[in-house]
Amino acid sequence: MTKEYSFKADIAGVRLDRFVGERCPELSRTHARELIESGLITVNNKAAKPSVKLNPGDKISITIPPAPQPDLEAEDIPLKIIYEDEDVLVVDKPAGLAVHPAPGHPSHTLVNAVLNYLPSLAGEDDSLRPGIVHRLDKDTSGLILVAKNRVAQANLSAQFKNRIVKKTYLALVKGKLTPEQGIIEAAIGRDRHHRQRMAVVSKGREARTEYRVVKYYGNHTLLEIKPETGRTHQIRVHLAAIGFPVVGDAAYGLKSPRFPRQFLHANKIVFRLPSTSDFVEFESPLPPDLEKGLKEIN
Repeated sequence: MTKEYSFKADIAGVRLDRFVGERCPELSRTHARELIESGLITVNNKAAKPSVKLNPGDKISITIPPAPQPDLEAEDIPLKIIYEDEDVLVVDKPAGLAVHPAPGHPSHTLVNAVLNYLPSLAGEDDSLRPGIVHRLDKDTSGLILVAKNRVAQANLSAQFKNRIVKKTYLALVKGKLTPEQGIIEAAIGRDRHHRQRMAVVSKGREARTEYRVVKYYGNHTLLEIKPETGRTHQIRVHLAAIGFPVVGDAAYGLKSPRFPRQFLHANKIVFRLPSTSDFVEFESPLPPDLEKGLKEIN
């Protein structure tokens, strides 16, 4: 779907490509330059160069055409399904598996695996995310819901929007976090200096994360995390922002010799079954790679 935006410059002397990158977080500066050079971003309804300096009051119009979508293919990838009915799958996703195709991983995703298990899902949705109602980072393991039809997808999406779904994570952080219970409230938006990352920013979207200490392991803390909002990378960004980054998180923390990926596991989910509206709860134990590393530091 084509997206259109319109802004007025409020700062003198800023470059057009930089201004667009800051106002449209979904666009990298490189992508912004490409759109400018293609005439899809104009200044006062006229074509301009990426380096043009803006004046206060200049009108910037942006048209973002839909990205070409590759054909989705079913792939024979093992799925660990812990619950299934006519509407929903509850899958225990392994680390290293992206949820849906995106730049950098056009195939070998959870969606490709689900299409192999449930071919009928391809006819339910023509997007790259059939059945997907929420996400987990590629290197985060744990429970994820997949809708098996459009009615269930709408139902589950509404549950997420209305914060009916409750998710719990286990995270290991560097340092001894005190107090033992707390809430982190800090708005999250695109990092201005690293476009692929998120950050705590004053003009970001509301984000709230509740935590509870499960156990101290020397100079590490195992936490139970309950995000009340669902911002991209929320748990990782919030914990790093208070000085207790997730162990093994190369983007927001530090790499770890014991943990080749971030110690973050979606271990519990509570939601209403679309068919009956009954609340159900599912749990997933720590996967072997995280359990092994935890024992080594105990």
